[in-house]
Amino acid sequence: MDGLRWRTIGAAAGIVLALVWVMPNIVKFGENSWWPSKQTLNYGLDIQGGLHLVMGVDVDGVVKESTTRMMASVKADMAKDGVEGVDVKADKPEAGEIIVTVANADAKKKAEKVLADKYPTQLQVVGSTDNTITARYFDSYLNDYKNRVIQQAIETIRNRVDEFGVAEPSISQQGSNRILVQLPGMADAEKAKQLINTTAKLDFMIVSTEKTPQELQALIADAEKAGNYKMADMKYSDYVTKLNADLKGKLPEKTVVYFEKAANAANMESGAVPFLLRTDTDLGGGALDDAFVGYDQYGGPQVSLHFNTAGAAKFADLTGASVGKQMAIVLDKVVKSAPSIRDRIAGGQAVITLGGGRDRNGMMDEAKMISTALRAGALPASLEQLEERRVGPTLGADSINKAKLGAYIGAALIVLFMMIYYKGMGVIANVSLLINILGVFALLTSFGATLTLPGIAAIALTVGFAVDANVLINERIKEELAMGHSLKVAIQEGYRHAMSAIIDSNVTTGATAVVLLYFGTGPVRGFAVNLLIGILTTLFANVFVSKVIVDQLITKFNVKKLSI
Repeated sequence: MDGLRWRTIGAAAGIVLALVWVMPNIVKFGENSWWPSKQTLNYGLDIQGGLHLVMGVDVDGVVKESTTRMMASVKADMAKDGVEGVDVKADKPEAGEIIVTVANADAKKKAEKVLADKYPTQLQVVGSTDNTITARYFDSYLNDYKNRVIQQAIETIRNRVDEFGVAEPSISQQGSNRILVQLPGMADAEKAKQLINTTAKLDFMIVSTEKTPQELQALIADAEKAGNYKMADMKYSDYVTKLNADLKGKLPEKTVVYFEKAANAANMESGAVPFLLRTDTDLGGGALDDAFVGYDQYGGPQVSLHFNTAGAAKFADLTGASVGKQMAIVLDKVVKSAPSIRDRIAGGQAVITLGGGRDRNGMMDEAKMISTALRAGALPASLEQLEERRVGPTLGADSINKAKLGAYIGAALIVLFMMIYYKGMGVIANVSLLINILGVFALLTSFGATLTLPGIAAIALTVGFAVDANVLINERIKEELAMGHSLKVAIQEGYRHAMSAIIDSNVTTGATAVVLLYFGTGPVRGFAVNLLIGILTTLFANVFVSKVIVDQLITKFNVKKLSI
């Protein structure tokens, strides 16, 4: 008696908790409502529509930039340790390979010691001559670095997507250099794409005076003529990459050409001012503490920057060492402004001016976009959109309607079959099946999971093996009754003997789901999660709760005969 009472309390508590979680999906409760749970089920891209993007990550470009910084660091460390005649050049920058040239054999020994002492986990010596050393990133370091770039890009995109308040965005790695972005229910797809694609790579670079503006313009014109291309014919980032590759050897070392939109030009293609910039200044967006929309003296929007403590110190040192020169503020390889440095700038503050040629609303939108991207963090690498799919809400609604129709038809057939074939026990099986489905949606809601079409398929599969469990139990009870046992004994023995088969089938299904969960991605993982939840609710509802109902009928209501 006591055991049955506690089992009844446990079953009732489980059903009540399930109702608490499920009700917000049926009835809309206000924020101030007394109902304990306000959480609702999230729907995936294939159900409610949204944006699907596959982005390629320029990992090799980041490795090249890392190699450039490494060259400057190695040269500075060797000069500090008294290595004579040291010079460092890139050999294979995409692999992190550099060539160190020194004055003589003694200097070479000192250089090797510097590499061994200060870069033991980063650089390995792969070759040498009398006065040169060829060093390259360790494979383990390079692979780890590339992986960190991808993971940082994923986290940055996630932070930016959070600005839109998208419930359960799916952002995951695909292969070695791709990122899959799915934004269910994303209404403003264009704005989302713009924010995701904005690299927001901020650099503070000193303008080089080694070439006059006329000489630089002539070099650019010659490169365009030789390659038969112009800025207007291609994407700006591709143009800049190609131009600098074509000018390699013609520009001073450790410099690059970027452009600023001319003051009154509508866009970069209709008016661009080239700048020759030094690449050996190590101050970027990572030094920022905050970025927000501010206003200049004329009330025009601009982006105000506040550096963190370390960034403020670097900014002060850089400006102090570059008095009389121009400092370019570069965002995504575009020069936003290039003010002259009149004095050392302490205090850790700077601004990005946006230029003219547009209405105030357009400038305000750009300022908001830049500040949002900078706050979320710069992407460690530029992105290329490889694939885009938009799933409209109409298609999602159609999917839901078809799924509902299929579910209703399937449920009706199952209910009718169980009632006709198993009669009274069939009614109990149908009640437990209803509790099973209630439990599935309750757990999905409580976990904050996302329901997708594969998830609905998993729920349909759950119904299948839940009915199978009831069939096993009922058939075993019929066998026990045929042997002449009383109803009470037949019920006890029927459940006991059927349990081994039910447990075996659920364990094998669960093992499959665990494998899918571990190795799968996206919809496959969603299917696996729903399947595991279905196993738990089946054992609770179709085994535990149904047994409690039958025991209550026999014990409390003294039922001697139950049609089956």
